[in-house]
Amino acid sequence: MDEPETPARSSGRPVDPRLLRYARTSRLFFVAIGAIGLAQTVVVAAFAWLLTRAIVGAVEGIPASELASVLAALGGVVAARAGLLWLRESISARAAARVRSELRDALTTAVGRLGPGWLAGRNSAQLAVTAGRGLDALDAYFGRYLPQLVLTAVATPLLIAVIWWNDAISGLTVLLTMPLIPLFMVLIGLATRTVQRAQWQTLRQLAARFADTVRGLATLTVFGRQHRAATSIERVTETYRAETMRVLRVSFLSGFALEFLASISVAIVAVSIGFRLIDGSLGLAVGLFVLLLAPEAYLPLRQVGVQFHAAAEGVAATDDVFEVLDAARELPSAPAPAGAGAPAAASGSARAAAGGGRVVRADGLRVRRGDALLEPVSFAAQPGTVTLLSGPSGSGKSSVFAALRGVAEAEGTVTLDGSSLPPASTWLAWAGQEPGLIAGTVADNVVLGSPAETLAQPEGRRMLRRALDLAGACSIDPALELGVRGSGLSGGQAQRVAVARALFRHLCGSAGVIALDEPSAALDAETEAALWRSLRGLADGGATVLLISHRASARSIADLQVPVRARQAVTA
Repeated sequence: MDEPETPARSSGRPVDPRLLRYARTSRLFFVAIGAIGLAQTVVVAAFAWLLTRAIVGAVEGIPASELASVLAALGGVVAARAGLLWLRESISARAAARVRSELRDALTTAVGRLGPGWLAGRNSAQLAVTAGRGLDALDAYFGRYLPQLVLTAVATPLLIAVIWWNDAISGLTVLLTMPLIPLFMVLIGLATRTVQRAQWQTLRQLAARFADTVRGLATLTVFGRQHRAATSIERVTETYRAETMRVLRVSFLSGFALEFLASISVAIVAVSIGFRLIDGSLGLAVGLFVLLLAPEAYLPLRQVGVQFHAAAEGVAATDDVFEVLDAARELPSAPAPAGAGAPAAASGSARAAAGGGRVVRADGLRVRRGDALLEPVSFAAQPGTVTLLSGPSGSGKSSVFAALRGVAEAEGTVTLDGSSLPPASTWLAWAGQEPGLIAGTVADNVVLGSPAETLAQPEGRRMLRRALDLAGACSIDPALELGVRGSGLSGGQAQRVAVARALFRHLCGSAGVIALDEPSAALDAETEAALWRSLRGLADGGATVLLISHRASARSIADLQVPVRARQAVTA
């Protein structure tokens, strides 16, 4: 579904302070760019002074040797200016890459912390666009806008001071005309941010609409609505095209306005200098030096306005990222059942390493779904048993598993071998209703989370084959290459590979508890019966099996049935 539109939470400042909070690399970046900006300002002043000396010296007829030394120094300054520009670009590119990586990692962590309940109200395609293209736009933000902003903060006041020191009238003229550029920048920036935000939201809507259409294409075709969906995508695409052209139009007009204002301001300084050169109240060297510095004083501020448009998409994307990070930051603690987080007992860890079962006990477990608490659930799953959670759709069975995995908020107590619940990665082998496969081979999906060298060892390959056999996927070639989200397999095959992944984790001794959520939903009766026999055999071998299934056949292998009701409390 489409995510509800929310207003941007931009700070309205040139640099969002949340950038410094969530991307620590940016702090060092600002220090480095500030130092480079100071060096560039010194080089600009030196270039103007040496060029003035060379021109005035040539007019006054200084010795050729002295003129040659001035020209040599001028060449060195030019080389230094080019070197500083290259260094700034290099540092900016590296910083952009690191900040992108930091923000993507933080975004992934925040989404995991917010949990499936939060994610259910969002569109994964929109999040993907934000984390992908949106953060890629930070190249312009770090490579152009921020360096220019820092250079403006450093160079503009220093150059105005140098101009004032040499010619107070020109310095006063620059000081009085300079505010016109920021004033117009603010006005233009407000318009740019509005159209850029509209363009960004349309792009996210387009991504969501396209993903939803592809996902439901079979259903749309059955109901004869595929053409309507295509028309809808075409309409959103046209809207995106129009808004992109509007952004470009505003960018070009703003660039023209800033250039015009800067040119008029420099012209005023030049006319003043010209009149005073004619009446002899100003020397040629001072006048030429000030005239060379005047455009450089306006240039950084003018370029900030120009580069703001190039960075606007990245700014819009970071606003969306920061909203997610802020939401995760406001959580009092990582969403998990009460009592979670403490290390498990040493004896329990040893048993998991050996592949044995674990005792999972839930007392009054009430999972939070949105602003509501589900009915309490209590059970004790013992090694060597199959515990079946049953109940109508929507009663909260999958939410119980989410609480065990630590991705849903809950009240009550959940223990593992009598100790507080540790991270799920240390004890749980899980397969959900969505297979969750990734691009790669079937074997890569089954051994996901295991050491890279697992498949290179005979024992690893043997356990891979056994996991596939137990899951009823023996006919699937482990070397088969899958596409994005496991494309290349039927729904039933993908489900069996996901179950094999959970079973492989148990066979490796990494998890003593197996939790399967509707593992036979896409299986035929024969394959389902084989899967139930496999789970019964694993339980008889000492595993603790937790199962959710609507199939009546699942009751035949269950040692304990736990009813999960939507309206009534459950008694142990």
